[in-house]
Amino acid sequence: MNAWANFIGYQFVWFTVVGTAAGSRPWLGFAAAGAFVAAQLSISDRRALDLRLMIVAFVLGLVIDGALSKLGWIRYDAPRPALPSGGAPLWILALWVSFSLTLSRSLAGLSVHPIWAAVFGAIGGPLAYWSAARGFHAVLFVPPSYRVVAGLAAGWAVAMSILFYLVRRWP
Repeated sequence: MNAWANFIGYQFVWFTVVGTAAGSRPWLGFAAAGAFVAAQLSISDRRALDLRLMIVAFVLGLVIDGALSKLGWIRYDAPRPALPSGGAPLWILALWVSFSLTLSRSLAGLSVHPIWAAVFGAIGGPLAYWSAARGFHAVLFVPPSYRVVAGLAAGWAVAMSILFYLVRRWP
């Protein structure tokens, strides 16, 4: 699958997951994410890398979104399911896993530019959450909003640095 198809597919997943997270049909988002993951893995020539990145992204989502939730900085206005320990809801983790499949495809160019990968994460991460908050009411930034944006920016900058480091290092 070419980079544009991967990019468009992930955008479809993002809008479907976020758009259904706060509603009565979150299963539609999980179905879209599952179909995207299955399609990407079925055509992958680097399946081992993809699986490892999915696991790391899942853990990063647990840590970053879980920490922001536990700190009370961010609230997910979506019906559960969430993990038993609280924190990150499953729909956010589905996005993290789906996003990891863009790293060696549509976002592969960032793997050779670690600084740009961190900048992309620091800007793109908070923008995605802000869009989910403003457009879909799936996320609520607990005031003061600047600390939420700073936490997301820092978390996503680190996450992108880690993930792209792994893309470069893992065969």
